[in-house]
Amino acid sequence: MEYVWYGIAGVLGGLLGGMGMGGGTILIPLLNIFFSVKQHSAQAANLISFLPMATIALIIHLKNGLVEFRGILLIIISGILSCFLGYYFASSMSSNLLQRFFGGFLTILSVVQFVSVIGAKKDSKVKKIKENEKNEQVKKVDKT
Repeated sequence: MEYVWYGIAGVLGGLLGGMGMGGGTILIPLLNIFFSVKQHSAQAANLISFLPMATIALIIHLKNGLVEFRGILLIIISGILSCFLGYYFASSMSSNLLQRFFGGFLTILSVVQFVSVIGAKKDSKVKKIKENEKNEQVKKVDKT
């Protein structure tokens, strides 16, 4: 039965990974909380599972023309170089501290995402109001 739950965790991670949102944001907490996998091991499992999921998602995104190549080389090079630093930090932390850092990261990410969605909705409402005002002004000019 435990393997069924691992499969479900993989499905959830794959869904988010396929959407480009990072399957690890769900896979790592699932492994850690529900399967009692230590944080270091959960993150390593995420890295291993990420490779095939990211490959498939990238192929699909490329076919659909959704990949923006501008600046990608700089992102890749800086990401590769900084991953050594990230590994050093993660390996020097206790599993408990690493878990707290990851939880803090997810919390900050959630707040930023939530605020950006609210800002986008507010911008959309302002834009609609301005469009309505402009349309009303055009109608007034047309009537005269």
